[in-house]
Amino acid sequence: MAVTTAPQTGSLRERIAGSLATRVGLFGVLGALLVVVVVAGAGQGAVNIPANEVLGSILHKLGLDIGTLPTHPRGEDALWNVRFPRVVLAALAGAALATAGAVMQGVFGNPLAEPGVIGVANGAALCAAFVIVFDLAFVGNWTIAVAAFIGGLVTTFLVYLMARENGRTEVVTLVLTGIAINAMTSAGLSFMLFMADTTAREEIVFWTLGSLNGARWEQVWVVLPLAAFGIAASILMARQLDLLALGDRAARHVGVDVERLRVRAIVVVAVLTAGAVAFCGVIAFVGLVVPHLIRLIAGPGHRLLIPASALGGAVLLVAADLWARTAIVNADLPIGMLTSLVGGPFFFWLIRRARKTAGGWA
Repeated sequence: MAVTTAPQTGSLRERIAGSLATRVGLFGVLGALLVVVVVAGAGQGAVNIPANEVLGSILHKLGLDIGTLPTHPRGEDALWNVRFPRVVLAALAGAALATAGAVMQGVFGNPLAEPGVIGVANGAALCAAFVIVFDLAFVGNWTIAVAAFIGGLVTTFLVYLMARENGRTEVVTLVLTGIAINAMTSAGLSFMLFMADTTAREEIVFWTLGSLNGARWEQVWVVLPLAAFGIAASILMARQLDLLALGDRAARHVGVDVERLRVRAIVVVAVLTAGAVAFCGVIAFVGLVVPHLIRLIAGPGHRLLIPASALGGAVLLVAADLWARTAIVNADLPIGMLTSLVGGPFFFWLIRRARKTAGGWA
């Protein structure tokens, strides 16, 4: 018996050590990449600030009297009033969208799922367009963001209620209902564009393409608690999502309330996505690309997948925003357009890969 037990124990220890090494290595790499893109994003712009001065400014804000402050007379103002709000908002939005994508893929049991499936983004865009066309201002400058957030939540719950029957919600029905609602909201958005004057039409198009231009700390403080709540709630659901991957029947057999889990997951996805798009506009493919890439590296376990996706989403969107600001001189490209340029080819590759593996997980 001793001869038999030793290899099993050793194998278990090796698996635990390997899992820990993967976890530490992945978070270390993603954390380092996030620091690099944040420093680069904060330093690049009309007023270029070297990386050592960006880090010095951060350290001084933290009360550490080390490092070099920006030498440009407008350097500090550019960093803390323009660059950092934009970079932090990009990181929060990217983390929220990627986390929402990881949860959606877990709930649907399909790596091709992403938050747009349940109509959050299109519902938000329609309500934002309505406010723009009719020039509403019931909460001042926050009206478009509030309308977009409410529109995303309402659309999500509408999809869920329409897909629910006999106290249960089938995944296929939920997807088909989401497709139908997306078609209707897209038609409504087209009608809003038809009704709009030239100025409103340009604003709607710019909003639906996604942008972080004009980000402010006030917006960051609104998105931060929404993103933090959504990511924390997603991590708490990780074990149940792992069990759900075994199938509904098997998950119920081990004590998972599948219907309640789906409701919680949809609420979390709606909060994360609506909070992200409220100020940034529609940003496509982050929720699809990032979780799948993390899954390829670290496997399907949600306790690692969800937090790693949040970090990966933050890295991707901060990098995409840096690209949007610097690709063309004196131009600020729509960030949603850039993520679609990257995400579109990736989606085609993912479809081909899924067909070859009969729709299985990576």
